[in-house]
Amino acid sequence: MSDSDSAKGGFSREPLLAAADRINRFSTSNVSDALDRQRIRGGLEGILPISDGLKICGTAFTVRWVTAEQSERKPWPTYIDQAKPGDVVVIDNGGRMNCTVWGDLLTSRAQKAGVRGTVINGVCRDVKQIRELGYAVFSRGRFMMTGKDRLQLDSVNKPVSISDVLVSPGDLILADDNGVVCIPRAKVNEVLSALEEIGEREAGIAEALSRGVPLTEARKQFGYGELQRPKD
Repeated sequence: MSDSDSAKGGFSREPLLAAADRINRFSTSNVSDALDRQRIRGGLEGILPISDGLKICGTAFTVRWVTAEQSERKPWPTYIDQAKPGDVVVIDNGGRMNCTVWGDLLTSRAQKAGVRGTVINGVCRDVKQIRELGYAVFSRGRFMMTGKDRLQLDSVNKPVSISDVLVSPGDLILADDNGVVCIPRAKVNEVLSALEEIGEREAGIAEALSRGVPLTEARKQFGYGELQRPKD
């Protein structure tokens, strides 16, 4: 991200999407270790995949909902048309489990728009259709009751807090079968550098094990216990 982009409060998408493609070669476990090295908490605790075997990495497009009583009721908004190819929709519904904010129609539109997936601090519905489309949704669960007339859109592309992790527009979101992790866009280069080193060391351990080296020895040789530790 350039200084001019930062000063305007925006971000340059192309470098971030290129970084997302590189980060997507790693697992959320690897990224979590790299974030630990930077003393950054990035794991979105309690949010798990609706469909196993899907993996996504892209730029956060953030949405926040509040209960309808907190603001004037308005027509149900269609924010998804603002999302761009390469985005991951990150929805903060306050962890509510009693009404949904995502279903089959949003899934269909998001997929056609090139959105890479959706992360929900709350629940989704229409699981059968989501799975049939092969679209990646990560949430706290599923429930059929609609959010219409129960929820009101509060903000789009403003920072949200999920599992005590701040997610800002343009942060990179990586999600796989292990869960979801957020990489602050200002730390992407440092995380990538740490990931490359972690990947090399873990590959070295795996190669040593294939030669019959005991795990204790292989871990010691490649400093496995230090991978996640800050260097300063």
